[in-house]
Amino acid sequence: MRIGVFICHCGKNIAGVVDVKELVERASKLKDVVYATDYVYLCSEPGQKEIQEKIEELELTHVVIAACSPKMHATTFARAVKGVGLNPYLLEIANIREHCSWVHHDKPEIATEKAFRLIKAAVAKVRLAEPLEPIKVPLTRKVLVIGGGIAGIRTALDIANGGFEVYLVERTPSLGGHMAQLSETFPTLDCSACILTPLMVEAAHHKNIHVITYAEVKNIKGIIGNFKVTIEKKPRYVIPEKCTGCGDCMDVCPVIVPNEFDQGLGARKAIYVPFPQAVPLVYTLDLENCLNTQKLVVCEQCYKACGPRAINYLMEPQEIEIEVGAVVIATGFDLLPIENLKEYGGGKYPDVVTGLEFERLLSASGPTGGVVRRPSDGKIPKRVVFIQCAGSRDPEHGCPYCSKICCMYTAKQALLYKHVVPDGEAYVFFIDVRAAGKRYEEFVQRVMGEERIVYLRGKVSKVFQREDKLVVWGADTISGMAVEIEADMVVLAPAVVPSKGTADLAKLLKVSVDEFGFLSEVHPKLRPVESVSPGVYLAGAAQAPKDISETAAQASAAASKVLSLLSQKEATLEPIVAHVDKELCIGCGLCWKACPFKAITMVREEKREGKKRRRYAKVEEAVCQGCGVCMAICEKKAINVAGFTYDQLSAQVKALLEDE
Repeated sequence: MRIGVFICHCGKNIAGVVDVKELVERASKLKDVVYATDYVYLCSEPGQKEIQEKIEELELTHVVIAACSPKMHATTFARAVKGVGLNPYLLEIANIREHCSWVHHDKPEIATEKAFRLIKAAVAKVRLAEPLEPIKVPLTRKVLVIGGGIAGIRTALDIANGGFEVYLVERTPSLGGHMAQLSETFPTLDCSACILTPLMVEAAHHKNIHVITYAEVKNIKGIIGNFKVTIEKKPRYVIPEKCTGCGDCMDVCPVIVPNEFDQGLGARKAIYVPFPQAVPLVYTLDLENCLNTQKLVVCEQCYKACGPRAINYLMEPQEIEIEVGAVVIATGFDLLPIENLKEYGGGKYPDVVTGLEFERLLSASGPTGGVVRRPSDGKIPKRVVFIQCAGSRDPEHGCPYCSKICCMYTAKQALLYKHVVPDGEAYVFFIDVRAAGKRYEEFVQRVMGEERIVYLRGKVSKVFQREDKLVVWGADTISGMAVEIEADMVVLAPAVVPSKGTADLAKLLKVSVDEFGFLSEVHPKLRPVESVSPGVYLAGAAQAPKDISETAAQASAAASKVLSLLSQKEATLEPIVAHVDKELCIGCGLCWKACPFKAITMVREEKREGKKRRRYAKVEEAVCQGCGVCMAICEKKAINVAGFTYDQLSAQVKALLEDE
């Protein structure tokens, strides 16, 4: 056995704290180490070449690299050693940047000692390493995209244009998502419907896209390349193939209820399309508000008015089963419920509205035809106060993060308000303005300057009613003065939160979420659209708050990852998976119960002459993610994860504690 140890300076990230030369000297004396050296940047091309040359020259059989986190460059170094014929699983990386120099930057002696122990532990582990080969699985060249907003539509179109079949599933009756609810988009003030509708229509008519609206994903099983998906299509009580979208049924319907698409500010009938440009343009019968039920028909107005006889009160939910090779989650976002913002009068005063509600009032297709009117009495408000960071950057509301889009859409809404109410006054309370996109800062400056919108840096403490006015108490931190404004209307910018059902979907797909419920990527810089579950990708605001342009860019990025996967003959999986020693396994089933990926089944061995049939655990290697839960829970040590065996981990621990 011939082990080589390569220690990286990482510029001053490591060498500025850790004594690299001392590490080289001490590492060279470790058992089986025949070569130790240091290099300024091992991840650079010359650094990788140095590693390759020494492997060939010294006939190294195993390699330890002491550098930064393996999350950053494990693939880089694995590719380097593989390039000269060394199995990449005979490589071990010791993290001496994040674990040493960064956390002990003011204690160089401690950092150096810790770095050496980590190198020594890595040498002990790699000494017991064995060559491993990647697992190959076949690919189903079809894709599931969950969510029919701009993220889902853009992803589906890019994949479909690449020549692969896509199932685009949306839980509401129409594609479009929140973007369809917007009046105009910043910073160009493009009509939202004008730029979104062509994409919706293109997706609906694309030969490679199956649009499934008013449906939800109920179950997903399988692995990358081979997912089995169950979709429940809710009954519209209108036969899509017969509906012409004429609207005769809606005209005669006697039931009027609040319209969810208009955020409850407008009304719709019990049979409806969410908005005029809906795709597909098929009516949906809301049986919860309809006078009829599935058992009792007391009103047949819509049925009688429907010429094509498209209405069927007895429709049942329909289950659709499909097989796909990859999944893209594009489930979008919701807003923090306005009722949670009681300090601003949210849910208490009808003239305190969210930014999305105000957007519907501004929209030409909205409940007031683009004329801004107060919900309480229909009057045109002459003074409007916009309050930013309503819940965002506020730990008390569970949203300490920035919601990213609020500064820009508030500026846009204030500008549009001044355009429709030229003699109106607009005030914006803000903590600070975050306008980091292309031409965003110029847009905000235009709003402040040319449009003469009054921006007040400060926090609003309270909003309350005084006669027919809303009184806003706040502070101007620049002047240091308290501010009181009597307003006709208050518009809040609530925190952006994960959409309803995202948590359940994450559990179904074994995708991790962050502390706020947004879907987590593998690495924020290097792998921003990949989830920890192979074959499952992320797009749009399901992963974090983002605007339309960033959402579209991430959607295309997710599509490129899917296209890269499906262009291969088969999927390649890491061989770091669990293996069961049948002779040690007693068939207790603890591992089977504990496995979060359902990769373990309990089987009985074939009957052998004179011996009783035994039950034992069996691991489906293509499903296993190598998490090690089964290995930890097994009382008989019958399970080992390749690359992290009991012997290897024990050797690491002993090496770390050898001098204690």
